[in-house]
Amino acid sequence: MEISGIISAIVIGIIIGVLGRLVVPGRQHIGILWTIVVGIVAALLGSAIAAGFGVADTKGVDWIEWLIQIGLAAVGVAALDRSRARH
Repeated sequence: MEISGIISAIVIGIIIGVLGRLVVPGRQHIGILWTIVVGIVAALLGSAIAAGFGVADTKGVDWIEWLIQIGLAAVGVAALDRSRARH
């Protein structure tokens, strides 16, 4: 992976993580770094899932792929928040 790919994954991860965090109601007790990590993982998994369904590359904006990624980020943020709340 090239440096531009790593930088774009981080930027997309930030956006996906923040959007996923906004979807989850209430206050989350996780830091911004965890939000970014969850966003990066959600972006990568979401892209793979969208590719598996054949909706990753469309002629316009890949709305379905974005929705999958944001949904995964929301689930990841909520899961991480709950696991940290138990400790």
